[in-house]
Order: sequence, then C-alpha cells, then structure tokens
Amino acid sequence: MKYFVCLFLFVSTFAQAQEKELAAIATTLNYYLDGGTNNDFETLKKAFHTDATMKFINGKGEYNTVNAIKFFQKGMKPGPKQNRKTRITSIDVNGHAASARIEIDYPTFRFIDYMSLLKIKGEWKIVNKIFYRESRNVQD
Repeated sequence: MKYFVCLFLFVSTFAQAQEKELAAIATTLNYYLDGGTNNDFETLKKAFHTDATMKFINGKGEYNTVNAIKFFQKGMKPGPKQNRKTRITSIDVNGHAASARIEIDYPTFRFIDYMSLLKIKGEWKIVNKIFYRESRNVQD
C-alpha cells in the first residue's frame, strides 16, 4: 500500500509539473501569436531568444536562414489587427527542451510553424522556427 501511495504522489506531482511547463510554453507561443496578430513587435519579441533563427524555403525554392527578431522587426509595421486565426496544435516537452506546432490561418493561405524552444534561465524561449506556407483554394 505504501508503494502505491508513493507512486500515486510521484505521478501526481509529475503531472502537475508537466502542466505547469505546458502552460509556460503556451504563454511564450502566445506572445508570438498575439504579437503577430496585433502587429505588436514588443509582444512578439518576448517569445524569441535574441539568437533565434528562422529557416525557410522562399518562393523561389531557395533555403534561407535569418535572425528571427531582426526579420520581424524589419517587416512588422504598426497597424490594424490582422485577419487571421491562430492555434497551437501540439506541444511536446522533455526537461528543458520542447517543440510546438502552430497554425496561422488567413483567408487565402495558412502558415504551419514548427518551433523549437529551450528553457533558458527559467524562461521558455523560441530558439528556432521553421515554417511552410500553404495556399488555399478560395471559391466565391
């Protein structure tokens, strides 16, 4: 019986710790999503480590890698809220490393982002982003 109680307490404590980490990761991902939706660079920037990279294949089929913060700082302009829907579709965490999949739906296309995160000095930060832009068939 003692073994069962100890096991139950261990599993319960582990589950609570896991939920806490998942919530912290979701907070970081939402800085990225909310900052992008609201054209708010200062909020978006909180999601990324200063050395974070963004790697992608451009419209010409060429591989590119850039500093994520510099990319968004250059391209993001204050303005009205963007017409898009966002969702975190998965988070996988092990210790201080995590990965997440995000979807950002616009009327005519969708971004599928894959984020790599690390817990650095007690905070979850995106350290790498790769993505795919998927066109939609829009019918009137």
